[in-house]
Amino acid sequence: MKNKEYQFPEGFLWGGATAATQCEGAWDVGGKGASVLDHCTNGDREHPRLITAEIDTEKYHYPSHTGCEQYDHYEEDIKLFAEAGFKTYRMSINWSRIFPNGDDMVPNQEGLDYYRKLFEKCKEYHIEPTVTMTHYDMPWNLSVKYGGWANRKVVDFFLKYAETIFTEYKGLVTRWLTHNEINFGTVSYGEIVTSGILPKSERIVMQDPNATTEDLNRRFKALHHEFVASAKAVQLAHEIDPAIEVGCMMCGFAFYPLSCKPEDVAAAQRDMEIWNYYCMDVMSKGKYPYWAKRFWDENGISLAISEEDKTILENGTVDFISFSYYRTDCSKGGDKLLEGNTDFGMPNPELEATEWGWSIDPQGLRWLMNEYYARYEKPLMIVENGIGAYEQQESDGAIHDNHRIAYMKEHFKAMAQAIEDGVDLIGYACWSAIDIVSAGTGEFKKRYGLIYVDADDLGNGTYKRSKKDSFYWYKNVISCNGKNLDE
Repeated sequence: MKNKEYQFPEGFLWGGATAATQCEGAWDVGGKGASVLDHCTNGDREHPRLITAEIDTEKYHYPSHTGCEQYDHYEEDIKLFAEAGFKTYRMSINWSRIFPNGDDMVPNQEGLDYYRKLFEKCKEYHIEPTVTMTHYDMPWNLSVKYGGWANRKVVDFFLKYAETIFTEYKGLVTRWLTHNEINFGTVSYGEIVTSGILPKSERIVMQDPNATTEDLNRRFKALHHEFVASAKAVQLAHEIDPAIEVGCMMCGFAFYPLSCKPEDVAAAQRDMEIWNYYCMDVMSKGKYPYWAKRFWDENGISLAISEEDKTILENGTVDFISFSYYRTDCSKGGDKLLEGNTDFGMPNPELEATEWGWSIDPQGLRWLMNEYYARYEKPLMIVENGIGAYEQQESDGAIHDNHRIAYMKEHFKAMAQAIEDGVDLIGYACWSAIDIVSAGTGEFKKRYGLIYVDADDLGNGTYKRSKKDSFYWYKNVISCNGKNLDE
């Protein structure tokens, strides 16, 4: 029997993804200022990452200081990406490499030059950059001095940054994403990067879910300012270069009811609303969802949304929707956060899970893509999807990661089904293109990459690059545009 041929659009953007603070390293090189995540320690499943007021390298290890040393290896890495056949490289610019303090009068020329060289190298290999402007990070000074996004002044600092990079890289970058996984700002995990750092000696990155009314107001005020900044950036980008397309970037949360009980079905609906559609409606439709007022009233949230803000949001909707997808969770009526395999919901007893307890659900991706496309009818782009696992290099240099191949294969089949359903999917970037620091735990041993990097959790190693089995498999997928997934 002949294997099924899967259909992906001509010109489909296959690629891989990283984030500057997780891969670059060189945290204080080339005129770069400290960012929020440069103050973030490593951790593991049992020990949360900390934000420290002062950088104390004798007491703590800060993973962003080394990453996978891409700052020094970017030419080698991009050459490897080209060998794999990447059509796009989804990456981020480190804001503090361009404006070290965030409120500087002029940009840092060394930072501008670094990314120009990187983008020119991508162009040499016919790889289109898909560039995130803020990926869970901002200059440390903006957080401490101004209180982060909770201060409307930061909108202006962001727009100066946006104008600088849109102008500097005109013709080299035509696909931008404003804020990475902005919907994390609706929950406590996003408080650090949206609201600023409190003046304490150290602070846990994952915040207490039992937020006070003051916490909620600060967080949702910060989110509103991010929405305004994004909408203004979209309009600015189109003015500077009509060829530019700007997308939002969401964490693809997907919730099923834990049971058929009506209260569980209602809980899943509410979770989808607050975790997904609160942010997506604003950035894609240009207005808050109809149920937002009741949500604000019930949680004591008071936002100063001006008529000018409403006009800005309406006129600055994104051109496409990008999102990450790793897993699905279950919702149960009653408590919002319950005992389970994640901090976001209940584990699904019907699904297998990764070594870190993340459920594996390829069909959930098809379902979520249809949900998003039905609601917004804008092109979709998957810019993160992958599996983190313990991996080791064999004595002959090989890295056998059949678990990653199996994971990707089933998700690609789900993507093909969604495309057949009628979803306009324009691209896919695996997380991650190369082994990098895990954002959640700060570990290096939680490996996601197609390319192995010889480094450990404390930054020790040669940082030599080696291709995993998945690298060669993905190369074949790209070469046939996803047709022969069963081979």
